[in-house]
Amino acid sequence: MNETLDVLIAGAGPAGTTLAIDLARRGLAARIIDKAPHSFEGSRAKGLQPRTLEVFDDLGALDDVLAGSSDYPRLGIHLGPLAVPWRMFRNRERSADVPYPNTRLMPQYRTDAVLHDRLEQLGGKVEYGRELLEFAQDATSVTATVTGDSGTERITARYLVGADGGSSAVRKHLGVGFLGETREGDRMLIVDAVTTGLSRDRWHVWPGVQGRFAGACPLPHTDLFQWMIRLSPDEEPPEGEEAITRRIRAHTRNRAIAVRDIRWRSVFRPNIRLAEAYRRGRVFLAGDAAHVHTPAGAQGLNTGIQDAYNLGWKLGQVLAGASPRLLDSYEAERLPIAAGVLGLSTKKYEGIAKLDPASLRRGKDEQQLSLTYHGGPLAPAGGDRTTTLQAGDRAPDADLPGSRLFDTYRGPHFTLVAYGPKAAAASDELDWPAAGAPLRRITADDRPGFRSGYGVEGDTLLLVRPDGYLGHIATHDFLESTRAAVSTMTPEVAE
Repeated sequence: MNETLDVLIAGAGPAGTTLAIDLARRGLAARIIDKAPHSFEGSRAKGLQPRTLEVFDDLGALDDVLAGSSDYPRLGIHLGPLAVPWRMFRNRERSADVPYPNTRLMPQYRTDAVLHDRLEQLGGKVEYGRELLEFAQDATSVTATVTGDSGTERITARYLVGADGGSSAVRKHLGVGFLGETREGDRMLIVDAVTTGLSRDRWHVWPGVQGRFAGACPLPHTDLFQWMIRLSPDEEPPEGEEAITRRIRAHTRNRAIAVRDIRWRSVFRPNIRLAEAYRRGRVFLAGDAAHVHTPAGAQGLNTGIQDAYNLGWKLGQVLAGASPRLLDSYEAERLPIAAGVLGLSTKKYEGIAKLDPASLRRGKDEQQLSLTYHGGPLAPAGGDRTTTLQAGDRAPDADLPGSRLFDTYRGPHFTLVAYGPKAAAASDELDWPAAGAPLRRITADDRPGFRSGYGVEGDTLLLVRPDGYLGHIATHDFLESTRAAVSTMTPEVAE
């Protein structure tokens, strides 16, 4: 009889692989399969937001991401013979609370490669050419039928996660509705190709009539541009170097531009959809399987990565003995986030067609640093707060003598931060279960960057979840209120 896994993941894109990394560092038995014969080869989603960089920092993948990416170049908006410079992002300096303030540009194939490498460092590996055909679940497990070159296999796992893209077989088999629209008449040709006749210090944009435009973004550390060409409703998408070059020249009026060595080509139709549920029993959806976006604002990939980051520690805790009700908080926290992000990216995309300058700007909403789970099942309204933070908010970084607060948070554990003698005494007295994620305790009394960054005015005890959000804030009744919050996220403490 086959051994029962902890988790089976279908789909090895950024969301699925992020989840596999998080489970691997928790010591869980997981497998990740993908029906494609090899990793994705195109640039597709290419913007990595500051909050996602913080996730990669925690997962041990950040150095490779920073080495393979760049800051965004300025736009060069071509208006006849003129090219008007335009800054999409206002690059900011690192601050005490935000160590990675700027969105990074990196083609998706390189993001996938970095994550796959990190997974292999932790002992995991993507199983390509393995397609999930069907599955059935009962009260204790999910049994999936998977096929590939080596034949058909039945895999039993405690949980199944579908991170298998917008056409998700897992979502379809569950019968979960995918609410929204596909704009069939609005198509965009995406091409990764070597390009001559263009400078690489700009993301070139050529506006056109009726919302038609062409754009060429230089992909960092390559000789490639990602071309985006919005097609007319009845236009046949060009194929091959000569036809695509003719199409580009016809739009840009620049006969010096030519493409060659096409690495990837795709015709994109805007999908704006949200799953009506993120979970059915022991089966979960994450990433594009749960929500698909327009490309504007670089939101889809980032939202999917943070789905996985939210789900991973919760699966680990429940598998260690925490209440299964903890898994209900995944949909409760993540579905409203995706709904808001869908609205943002759709607004940006529609604004680009109207040449609205605001649609070209990117700010804190896109960077996903201000997203909060406040008011959700793990951060009910009405609890204690500081002058700047409440439970459910992102726990900011802070400069400490010789280190950073994020250095303390890095890893699969919870962190209990005590400020003041009463909070420190409660921290010492709090019992923690031996099973599941461990607890790291620190005091912040002698750390000058902490008080201002966290808005504390007196004794305060803060519980930071493994995904870097505040699970609880206590400014009085330190021990009992913290025990109550801990009980919702951990196994019982053995007597």
